[in-house]
Amino acid sequence: MSIIDKVYEVLCKLEESMPEGVSASDIGAAMNINRSNASRYLNILYKENRVEKIQGRPVLYKSIIKDSSHQIENGKYSLDKMVGAALSLAIPIQKAKAAVLYPPRGLHTLILGETGVGKSMFAELMYRFAVESKVLQEKAPFIRFNCADYADNPNLLTAQIFGVRKGAYTGADTNRDGLLKKAHEGFLFLDEVHRLSPQGQEMLFTYIDKGFFRPLGTAEVVEYANVRIVAATTEEPQSYLLKTFTRRIPMVITLPALGDRSLMERYSLIETFIKEESLRVSKSIYINKNSLVAYLLYDCPSNIGQLKSDIQLACAKAFLNYKSSNDSYILISQSDLPNHVIQGLMKIKYHRKEIEQILNSTDDILKFNQDKKQKIYIGDEYSNGEDFYSSIEKKLESLKNIGIDEKEANEILNIDIETHFQKYIGNISDKLRREELSKIVNIEVLKLVEEILLLAQQSLLKEFDEKIYSGLALHLERSIERVKKGEKIYNPRLNFIRINYEEEFLFATKIAKLIDNKFSIETPIDEIGYLAMFFSATSSKADIEESNKVRVLVIMHGKTTASSMADVANSLIGEEYAEALDMPLSMKPEAMYEIAKRKALDINEDRGVIILVDMGSLTSFGDMIMEDTGIECKTIDMVSTPLVIDVCRKAMMGYELKEIYYSIIEKNMQSNEKSERRKNKRMDAIITACFTGEGSSKRLMGIIEEQIKKEGQIKIIPININIDFKKRLDELKESYNILAIVGTVDMDTGHIPFIPAIEILDGYGIYKIKEIIKEEDIFFKIGKSLNDHMVIVEGEEIAGEVKHVIRSIEKDLKMKISNDVKMGIALHISFLVDNILNGISSRSFDNLSEYKDIYRKELKQIKKCLEPLEVQYGINIEESELAHITKLFLSNNNSVK
Repeated sequence: MSIIDKVYEVLCKLEESMPEGVSASDIGAAMNINRSNASRYLNILYKENRVEKIQGRPVLYKSIIKDSSHQIENGKYSLDKMVGAALSLAIPIQKAKAAVLYPPRGLHTLILGETGVGKSMFAELMYRFAVESKVLQEKAPFIRFNCADYADNPNLLTAQIFGVRKGAYTGADTNRDGLLKKAHEGFLFLDEVHRLSPQGQEMLFTYIDKGFFRPLGTAEVVEYANVRIVAATTEEPQSYLLKTFTRRIPMVITLPALGDRSLMERYSLIETFIKEESLRVSKSIYINKNSLVAYLLYDCPSNIGQLKSDIQLACAKAFLNYKSSNDSYILISQSDLPNHVIQGLMKIKYHRKEIEQILNSTDDILKFNQDKKQKIYIGDEYSNGEDFYSSIEKKLESLKNIGIDEKEANEILNIDIETHFQKYIGNISDKLRREELSKIVNIEVLKLVEEILLLAQQSLLKEFDEKIYSGLALHLERSIERVKKGEKIYNPRLNFIRINYEEEFLFATKIAKLIDNKFSIETPIDEIGYLAMFFSATSSKADIEESNKVRVLVIMHGKTTASSMADVANSLIGEEYAEALDMPLSMKPEAMYEIAKRKALDINEDRGVIILVDMGSLTSFGDMIMEDTGIECKTIDMVSTPLVIDVCRKAMMGYELKEIYYSIIEKNMQSNEKSERRKNKRMDAIITACFTGEGSSKRLMGIIEEQIKKEGQIKIIPININIDFKKRLDELKESYNILAIVGTVDMDTGHIPFIPAIEILDGYGIYKIKEIIKEEDIFFKIGKSLNDHMVIVEGEEIAGEVKHVIRSIEKDLKMKISNDVKMGIALHISFLVDNILNGISSRSFDNLSEYKDIYRKELKQIKKCLEPLEVQYGINIEESELAHITKLFLSNNNSVK
């Protein structure tokens, strides 16, 4: 369980004795953590909409999930908050309120409706309304009983409701009260009441008519109870049994079937159910538009209950994919939907106008979480900052010749390096000589790659072949260009790479400095993750087989649309690879599906078929073909000619079906996973402090200002040590990021570096300040980059705190770590903190006991330096992770002893 979940659990327990709300201090005291940590965790829960915040002194928090059914929220009763309360359920709700409020004790009620329409929920909401309206006491009982559970034993069924006297039937050994007595002053809900035996029905009608009943097995004993009966049945209104009930029970409420409710109501139900699952997994859930349309239109004979189950099934499959693929998001796609749900897309032509009113036509993917819905546009075109690295830009001119602009042409040739790195390397031709490579890659880049791989061989003790050389050269050519243009580089697998390729990642941070110095750029941390993948490669992939490839099928509405696209693609790639099916607008989807299924069977080579379509019912064909034939299929909609060319090219190169599919789909999702951050960097400052008064401090200030004026906007603040130095320093920390303190005496200010005044005069102190400024800039950039990757903590906040930890370790262990290695260590510790808070298990450390024996002193010192971080976030860094951190420091110590 993560720390956030623990805080939530404690809050819920405290609410039992603090119904007015729980403060951060209450949480802190209960969990033995400081108030500021408790406040931060509560605010995270507030952002996740798991708690509500009550402003005041102090601020109080209450769980939203906690049962607040007996309170009227926003002036609405529970019944009024049902989906469709103002539409299809308006009359049933009106009747329900009348039944509850009718004097003197309300009316018994019969609820009619098909299986799954929500009869049980409706009955419970009637009870809640009675409590909210003060008709019933706060703790009045609500007892639910399904008569079908005992239908095979009429005596036992009757005894459950009315009670039983000893000896009434075989097995009745004692007197026992029934549910009717236990429900006194409350509600008794009898589901499937038609399963009562004739005897049980008469006993129930006697109570309804006269207000008393006799337990089973006695004719003398009469018992009274004040109970409101709400019964429910799926029986047809015309049935004899139901006519009997409707004569004896005055209020009859009929709930509509799902098919009789509006699509807007169904949409609201779908939204509610997905949000419930989002709350269950504590993570936002995405669903593509076609999947949502399928849920809106499919035949759902078991009504709301089935709709909820079908949504839960899709969410479970999407969650499994998220876990097994180590993705950064949960996406419900058509492949996650049951086949009977996908069939709903066949009806889209009959409901297009209504669908467009509900769903904005430009919203291709919707995001649901527990507190809100966010529509996200994902289209065909991607901005320059959102694409991934291009592979060798062959045939670029040919693409331009058919009218494709350079941006779209580059998009065609993209290979998703993140998930397909091995394929990227394996597809580089062995025949690509260095002199040929020099025609498309800058000579300076090639020279740098030679130097980098030589250093890599020495540092990592690996051999790198020509494919790695060519791949890295092509990659660097593009990445340097992107950085110079200011294009964003995002690596969603950064944490994975850092953990699984630790040595290669640290080496990549060093290499980044070489690249920066050579080309006057600043390599982003996310790009360092990509570089590490090249250094982790050990061998080239085997040549791709010439046979058994993924086949491509283009299906479009219109007489020649698909054929035209396929012809252009086949002409460009030099092979009749794409198959086309044109669907006239007059053709029914069912007829087109049969043609598409036969075509898939004909072209399949046992590696699957990727189906490229424009829109509508065609988007469901892939999943339907897979269900009916067993052929693995993936469907991509809203395709363009460049996309068809790209898919054909990758299929011909031997890519797997999923590789082709996700190279198109995942980049869209990743572009929408970016979040905006709210923090801004505080102004940097250097303090000059002297015992002799502010005059000396100001002279030091003048020297420093003159020497570092080119380093950016840094404020030099002179203060007098004699005047409550610590208090003044604390005040300045509120407004400034203190880089260093320059003075005549080291005041032992913890993690803030101290520079003796004498060193300023001899020049060495100025060098130290410039190094500190460089380091500060590195950590600021680390923080900015981490904002895209942290789940719980704020990137800039954790980066600043880790900076202090690293400085403390350097000071205590008398070691010096280079800035590039600090970057890698900072990322390691930052991700570690976030993982611990997120409940992710620690990694093991080989031969931990032996390592502890050898480096006991260092482990103890580093543990002490990490304690402020543990206290700040309320975590415990286990020994195995402590050993990993210690190893990183000891193996990268640059100090001269």
